[in-house]
Amino acid sequence: MKRLLVPLVIFLLMVSGCSNTASTKSEKTSEGSKKLQIVTTFYPMYYFAKKVAGDSANVELLIPNGVEPHDWEPTAKDMAKIQDADVFIYNSQYFELWTEKVLKSINDSKLKVVEASSGIKLMDALESEEGEEHTASKDPHVWLSPVLAQQEVNTIAKALEQADPSNKDQFQKNATALNSELADLDHLYKETIDKAKKKEFVTQHAAFGYLAKQYGLTQIAIAGLSPDVEPTLGKLAELTELTKKKNMKVVYFEEMTSSKVAETLAKEIGAKTEVLNPLEGLTKEEQQQGLDYFGVMKKNLDALKLSILD
Repeated sequence: MKRLLVPLVIFLLMVSGCSNTASTKSEKTSEGSKKLQIVTTFYPMYYFAKKVAGDSANVELLIPNGVEPHDWEPTAKDMAKIQDADVFIYNSQYFELWTEKVLKSINDSKLKVVEASSGIKLMDALESEEGEEHTASKDPHVWLSPVLAQQEVNTIAKALEQADPSNKDQFQKNATALNSELADLDHLYKETIDKAKKKEFVTQHAAFGYLAKQYGLTQIAIAGLSPDVEPTLGKLAELTELTKKKNMKVVYFEEMTSSKVAETLAKEIGAKTEVLNPLEGLTKEEQQQGLDYFGVMKKNLDALKLSILD
């Protein structure tokens, strides 16, 4: 991943300019109280924080929907937004690889920094990605398990309670409601997958390890944790033989990256391709359809049925 290219002088000027435009970090409401200013990295963090905060905070999404987040890096303007926030929420140092460098570059003494996956035991990465300057040694995709997502919600809620104790009861109420929905989603997945005739599925991006582990499935991944890394010809030939032997009828890909590798494997084994969304950001079409975290997760379950129930 390329290095941050923003000169420190430019960044400091932008931070200064941004600070001069606002008298406080928190926006005052009509009642005179202050609303927390929360900056989140990518869609699941935004969605969980927005649901927990409700009307008691302003929540901003840093990485735009429709943008592949693995290779995204913040500009000086983005860094200033983090600097001026009350709370900064990210998933994991193994996903947003730039966070450590950014947090060292800004004055975060008054900033509540929240790593939502903190306290969750992360699985080891399936494979190293040779040639990459930065490689995640752990799998960070915990938000795709409805059970682990509840732990992230609890971590976010606790942080917001500490940042704004006056709204503690509201944050707890909202977190409880969100976790109830996640528990229902977990039940739906379990109930459906318990009927599965097959326990394996093939995906281009190795993002579904936690979901697979939660429900007794096996993810057969074409590429590693980074969706842009293509397999070697040897690995592709090995996968072709394996998936033919297992009579796999579906190869999954994600819409925000190229489906070329998935289509190549599908053609080789006579399978079809379908979308399995890692929820790293909503596509324009999904936004137009009014889909959210739960809508996409239910679509994912419908897609998985094509592999495990046939």
